[in-house]
Amino acid sequence: MELPDITTREDIIVLMRAFYNKALQDPNIGAFFTKIAKIDLEAHIPHITDFWEQQLFRTGGYTKNVMKIHQDLHHQKAMEKTHFDTWLSLFHQTVDDHFAGEKAHLIKTRALSIATMMRIKIS
Repeated sequence: MELPDITTREDIIVLMRAFYNKALQDPNIGAFFTKIAKIDLEAHIPHITDFWEQQLFRTGGYTKNVMKIHQDLHHQKAMEKTHFDTWLSLFHQTVDDHFAGEKAHLIKTRALSIATMMRIKIS
């Protein structure tokens, strides 16, 4: 079965829900979401969807400083290379489980760029 590409905000929501279902339970990075950031997933999904919608379609309304948010988390619990590697692996796996195509490739490329830059700036 051929997978669809990411074409709508609803597709991003599907992706984010699937990703966070994995990430929240992951033994390596789950605590960043559940114990450090203590995210309310239902409140978080619209914000993170805005972020990725802006990355993919340049239409999102994301206005927060994503770097500052992660620097604040890093001060509470050090984010190490292994954490970024786990996040990226789960993200790519989730994209590949649900989508294929130009935008699916783009979101994985952007995720790699963002994770790399964030890791460098946080260190």
